[in-house]
Amino acid sequence: MTAAVDVLIPTCERPQALAVTLSGLASQSHDGFRILVSDQSAQAVADDPLVAGMRRVLELHGTEVIIERHVARRGVAENRQHLLELSRAPHVLCLDDDVWLEPWALERLVDAIDELDCGFVGFAVQGLSYRDDHRPHQLSAYEEWPGRVEPERVRRGTPAWDRHLLHNAANPTHLAESLRLEPSDWRAYKVAWIGGCVLYRRAALLEAGGFSFWPDLPPEHAGEDVVPQLRVMERHGGAGLLPSGAVHLELPTTVPHRDVECYDVVGL
Repeated sequence: MTAAVDVLIPTCERPQALAVTLSGLASQSHDGFRILVSDQSAQAVADDPLVAGMRRVLELHGTEVIIERHVARRGVAENRQHLLELSRAPHVLCLDDDVWLEPWALERLVDAIDELDCGFVGFAVQGLSYRDDHRPHQLSAYEEWPGRVEPERVRRGTPAWDRHLLHNAANPTHLAESLRLEPSDWRAYKVAWIGGCVLYRRAALLEAGGFSFWPDLPPEHAGEDVVPQLRVMERHGGAGLLPSGAVHLELPTTVPHRDVECYDVVGL
């Protein structure tokens, strides 16, 4: 039986963080998913005791966990495309290996994408070490979708591009607090893009080309998640959700050389 959601996690040299990410998935109220991990670490993460332990917990709960070695490192975009090609579910959650999810997160993402009928929805990851760092000057671009999410073209240099500031530091936390939402409430808002936790309609992501642009890039690149989101948004629309159910573990990046931005290389 095909799962409703395939959770796609690229990982490299982060076994402890991956274990925390898996622990968040193990507590999800939504149970119709499987997990696909593409590992590019020097030592197989599947052998790490913490990862192996969480894998056993997930499998005990009936969640299939596939951890595949994919060691020919051609960049994060290629690794994400590899995972997308392995997926079969109608929805795919592109999840970074250093993101912990609230227990209600996946269920809310699935409910929202069905209700909004758009190409993707996502949670901006919250950096909780910035909990006391309020940045009201970065929140002026916040705008909710009043109803149906519509396709829109977002490009650098347009006012809509400034929406990326909404996701800095703990801004998603502060936005949610200002809305005073009840636990079961959520709001959909307009985004430039979302990093770390994005649920796509798989067909929409494939139609937009997925991450198949990877051969045009050097192995060291950044921003691989921006290009497909802009393409999907232009065709089918996309939205962020508040409150966010995703927390960033705030580890050092595994992509230290960020001179090449996919947006600058790949034609949109």
